[in-house]
Amino acid sequence: MQCLLVGIPGPTLDDPTAEILRRVQPGGYILFTRNIESPTQLRRLIDDLRDLSQVEPIITIDQEGGRVSRLKVLGSEPPSASELRGRDDAALVERHGRLTGRLLRLFGFNLDLCPVLDFCLGGDESVDNSLRGRCYGVDVPQTLRLAGAFNAALRAEGIASCGKHFPGYTRALADAHHELPTIGFARAELDALELAPYRALGAELDSIMVCHAHYPALDAEWPASLSQRTIQDVLRGELGYRGLVMTDDLDMGAIVHRYGFGDAIARSLVAGNDLAMICHQVHRLDEARAALESAPRAALDRALAGVAAFKERLAPPVPEFSEEAFRAVDAEIWQLRVDTLGEERARDRTPDVSKRSPVEIY
Repeated sequence: MQCLLVGIPGPTLDDPTAEILRRVQPGGYILFTRNIESPTQLRRLIDDLRDLSQVEPIITIDQEGGRVSRLKVLGSEPPSASELRGRDDAALVERHGRLTGRLLRLFGFNLDLCPVLDFCLGGDESVDNSLRGRCYGVDVPQTLRLAGAFNAALRAEGIASCGKHFPGYTRALADAHHELPTIGFARAELDALELAPYRALGAELDSIMVCHAHYPALDAEWPASLSQRTIQDVLRGELGYRGLVMTDDLDMGAIVHRYGFGDAIARSLVAGNDLAMICHQVHRLDEARAALESAPRAALDRALAGVAAFKERLAPPVPEFSEEAFRAVDAEIWQLRVDTLGEERARDRTPDVSKRSPVEIY
């Protein structure tokens, strides 16, 4: 079912996982640190996912920089958006985008789930709504300049981009990984802040991820990710967006604590998403496929057409992988970190990659 974007359990394809993926044929795969052990292993896993796919799959990851950098378990941690924002230098951000694109192409990815288009208002990161360290700007102009530089550079290297998290978690007071936040600002205020980056950059974004937050000014009933008014009327209609639209992870607490698994998946297509993202429950893919097939035929056909159009533009992976090529790019990422933070600070903040958080932010 091409309208599914799914996670897989581990660093290799065990027989039961391979069998269900071969049967269901999801449109794409999202990888996490649980899927990464070594550079060669990661490329082999991605090649295996391609081999069992009848249609070229989307292969994606969250490689933003800072704490949301899945590939730092293999090498250097790139500077975060907030660290780059502190320098306010678009040239450094462009280097970051170029290096990220080269790194991802080498492993066989074709989509990066960034840039983040939320804001760090006034530079305050005291509210833990999952955005800490991840925002390129404190206002609209800075976000457009820096996130736009990353987006353009990433795409120039052949990796598709994804603006997230539409309409935004900027003013959320809760983390959607655990509960559904409500953002109760008037429509005029949303137009001035949350919606502004998507209005300005929409034509340059290959895809957009819709967040799990309730915006009463946009839809009194449904959260954004399940809202036809938010996706079809605002994003598609008013903002004129024509690229791929996907949900944030439907396994997140904001959704699973309020809506049934199958109902949320079917509703995601009715709302206007092309891809329904399921990061953890691969064992329920038959159920997910059945839910999508129960959606109105017009919604399913529209979503399938959106996925097919997106895939027509995907760049192929670098044909030959080598650890030497990876180490060369990683050395450039380390130098970018030093140039952004200074050598002493870069070394002091080098993460212990042996310690992996059980909860991954995305």
